[in-house]
Parts: sequence; structure tokens; C-alpha cells
Amino acid sequence: MPGALRRAYRRFVKAIVQDRYGSPDILELRDIDRPSPADHEVLVRVHAAALNAYDWHFMRGDPYLARASMGFGGPKKKVRGNDFAGRVEAVGSKVRDLEPGDEVFGGVDGAFAEYVCVPENQLDRKPANLTFEQAAALPMAGRTALKGMREVGQAGPGKRVLINGASGGVGTFAVQIGRALDAEVTAVCSTRNVDLVRSLGADHVIDYTKQDFARGEQRYDVVFDLVGNRSLRDLRRVMTPDGTLVLSGGGVSEGGSVLGPLKLMMHSQLVSKFVRRQRIRILQVPPETPLAALRELAEDGKVTPMIERTYKLAEVPEAIRYVETEHARAKVVITVD
Repeated sequence: MPGALRRAYRRFVKAIVQDRYGSPDILELRDIDRPSPADHEVLVRVHAAALNAYDWHFMRGDPYLARASMGFGGPKKKVRGNDFAGRVEAVGSKVRDLEPGDEVFGGVDGAFAEYVCVPENQLDRKPANLTFEQAAALPMAGRTALKGMREVGQAGPGKRVLINGASGGVGTFAVQIGRALDAEVTAVCSTRNVDLVRSLGADHVIDYTKQDFARGEQRYDVVFDLVGNRSLRDLRRVMTPDGTLVLSGGGVSEGGSVLGPLKLMMHSQLVSKFVRRQRIRILQVPPETPLAALRELAEDGKVTPMIERTYKLAEVPEAIRYVETEHARAKVVITVD
């Protein structure tokens, strides 16, 4: 039987599954039922998927408070992964703009698998100039950076922007988007990432191992915090009197916390009620946030995903372990055969 027909008749597909919270060791490559698209869904054959801090937190069930939505006894959603790129295999009866064979990218729970069903409003056509691996790196981190910089932070010409955590997945996109918006970008990162963020267009780079940005004299119109390891007082100190602080949680940190990055966000919500001129905003990016603007930036060459490492589907536990322990920069991508 030809390969295409063999795939078409497969009842089971490979996926990375977890039954309980814990370390990467609890993740298993298993056979699951091949999904079927509902009326407004698209079945995608996944060619590549990307890791996010989201995957790590979901795997660990961390912070504990988030288990109210994740599932108390174990994760409600068993298949890990969110960001993907691939080809349309089939479409639901009410999908009109896509057909089998189209190359797409997007985000939905369950992307660490050979096939995934995706609501039509959670994907878009893949940028023609990007590989599947590059496209898979875009959705969650790219949308977070775009909304934080353009919509919430309102970065633009004449605006001074500080990005704390500039070498991570969101940070590398935020630096490029800041450049595209003609803002003056200051990137905060470690020594090994200075050249990387400078190559992405940062006007100034602060090596946090040598200099504390919170003790400097420069003031910023927008502070985009992607780390969550500084106090609200430190972050507000470097803002202009009418500046905007954009908080987007934290990346990978030590597990076992009750609140994790939610502590800073809860504190910021309280303080924001008493702050008159400075704006403190917690960034929220719904999964149905359109990808079109991000696709256009990529196709125009203004945003290029940076990939540090790639792993195979069976190596997802190893990939997450690397992200946990080695402070990965840019994006880590999973290739799916």
C-alpha cells in the first residue's frame, strides 16, 4: 500500500502523553486514537512542534494554584505540546478556507503528536519563507511578544523599551518586533547571549551578570518583563512617570511553588489600583488570537524565529529536561517524522 494511503488508514498515532504531574520521566511516547475533526476543526499532520515554558508548567502542575484549571489529580489534557506546523490532512464540514495539502501553523493543546485537531480560528497559513521548524516556533511566543510590544506596551518611534529576558523564546521575538516598530530597544540577558540579541536589532544590551538594570539611571517608556524574578519596586523604578509595565509571567524556575510567577502578578494588580500615571498590565493572550499579523511580519522578513536545538518526538522528555536545566535561549523545536 502506498505511504499516503497507509497514513490515511492508520487508526493509531504516536503522541507524548502524561497521566500525572512530575518530572520529564513521566512523559511517555504512546499510541493514541487518531483524532477526527469536528465541523469547525482542521486535522493537521504535524511536521514540527515547539517547546514553551507553558509545557514545562503543565507537566509539573506548577504552580500548584494553577491546578484548579489544569486538573487536581492529574492533567485533564493528557497530550503535551501546543505550538505546531504541518500540513492539512482533512477539514471539518464547515471549514471553507483550507483544504488538504495546505501548509499551516498554530497553537492547540496536544501538539506533541503525529496528528492534531485544531479549531479553524487557532491556525493560519504557514509563512512561505519559513521552514516547518521555524513556523512551529512562532505561535505562542510570537503572539505574546507582538501583543506585549505593540498593543499593550504601545512601543513605537521615540519610545524607549526595556526587555528583561531578551534571549528567551518571547524575548527574541520582542527584540525584533521592537526594531520593526522603530522603538529604542534595550535588551537584558546573560553574557553568552549578548551577541545574539544584538544581532536581532537591540540598540543597547545589558549583561545582567555584570550590571543591574534596576540600579541604572536610564528610564524607559515600556518595561516588558519576561522573567518574573525582580520585585515590582525594581521594575517601576526604571520606568518613566507615565511608563507602562507589561508582565508576562516567568519562564522555567524551580518547581514546587504555590504561586510561582502569579505572586508578582497578584501583587501588581493590587498596586495598580493605587498608581495614577504609570500603567501596570498583565499580559493575556487567548489561544484564538489571530496569527495573520505575525505571519505578515515573518513573510516581510521583520521577524525570524531563532532555534537553538531540535529534538525528535521520542526525545521530548530530554528536550524539556534541557529547557529546565540549561536556561535554553531562543526556541527548542521538536521534529515529527
